[in-house]
Amino acid sequence: MTQSRSYVLAAGGTGGHMVPAAALAAELAERGHHVALVSDDRGVRFPGLFEGVETHVLPAGRLGGGPLGYLRAASRIMTGRSMALRLYKEIQPAAVIGFGGYPALPALLAAFRAGVPTVIHEQNAVLGRVNRFVAGRVDAIATSYDQVDRVKPGWQARIHLVGNPVREAVLNLRNRPYPLLEEDGIFRVLVTGGSQGATVLSQVVPDGLALLPVHFRRRLQVTHQARVEDIETVRAKYQNHGIPADVSTYITDMADVLAWSHIVIAPGDPGAAAQRHRRSPDRQCPRDHCGRRRADHPAARLHRGGTRQADPEARARHGRARECRGAGAQRGPSQRHARPRRSRRIHPRAGGSDRDPPRGNAGKASVRMSEFGA
Repeated sequence: MTQSRSYVLAAGGTGGHMVPAAALAAELAERGHHVALVSDDRGVRFPGLFEGVETHVLPAGRLGGGPLGYLRAASRIMTGRSMALRLYKEIQPAAVIGFGGYPALPALLAAFRAGVPTVIHEQNAVLGRVNRFVAGRVDAIATSYDQVDRVKPGWQARIHLVGNPVREAVLNLRNRPYPLLEEDGIFRVLVTGGSQGATVLSQVVPDGLALLPVHFRRRLQVTHQARVEDIETVRAKYQNHGIPADVSTYITDMADVLAWSHIVIAPGDPGAAAQRHRRSPDRQCPRDHCGRRRADHPAARLHRGGTRQADPEARARHGRARECRGAGAQRGPSQRHARPRRSRRIHPRAGGSDRDPPRGNAGKASVRMSEFGA
């Protein structure tokens, strides 16, 4: 029988960090371990992600804003570090696992000071700023892809390819068939990805869908995840185009929505890609962040597994809205009503394998914790 231990998960306040952390939290809890989450105000407010998990909000500063900005950030980080040290004395964690984002930094710094084993998980194909800052001191680096940029040669021995943890409800979709698509039936579109909804998708997707032929546009039913600051504009666009749409800032029942979606439109975001691995035909729109085209690297591999990446050159020629429109408008006249080709499944642990994922725990929250007693 496995001895019950305590683990601290530290993650930034956006979905790309929080969702993988929630998947691991559920797996550890299922094994009988105690889990505590350390994040910021945004991270602990995700509905339904960390039910039953002990949560702690620590101050953390975002580096930037000149000398004064760095000083303020350093002050908040050290305050958060002190609070984390007090927490560790209380719960005696077997390990601290960081998922990136500035709120993870104080927890990891406290773990270094307390001598607690540490793991970081990188969801992207480029090591993020916080993970890069602490990578030289952690005990293990878990990656979602076999090739990760900005990794120093001296860190290679501590790198373990584990994939991106996926929630059990989403993983179970791999056993479900593609949703029935009738000749003149409803065509369901899911628009999601990025930090609770990428702004670029809110700007181009409604107008892009409006370019579809009228007879096809009338069949659409859209579920669109948007940022708070974009949501009213997005709703107005769909209403003006006469497209039925459910627009929200966060999709609580993501597994159910994925289950009946015929197509997913999303940026080349690894967290979103891991959830999309099931079967829906997919449209990826590249975007820039963290100083490089971080999304292009994983999207190239996911393309081999069945996703379709938007061509930047074509987007420049024809306009961003026309490039990101749905797959139905791109078929010839005789093919517009044809059933979409079934895409190959993408195994999230392998970062884009076109084979069916193995059964068991292989595709679950698979950060291997055996070295730390899990």
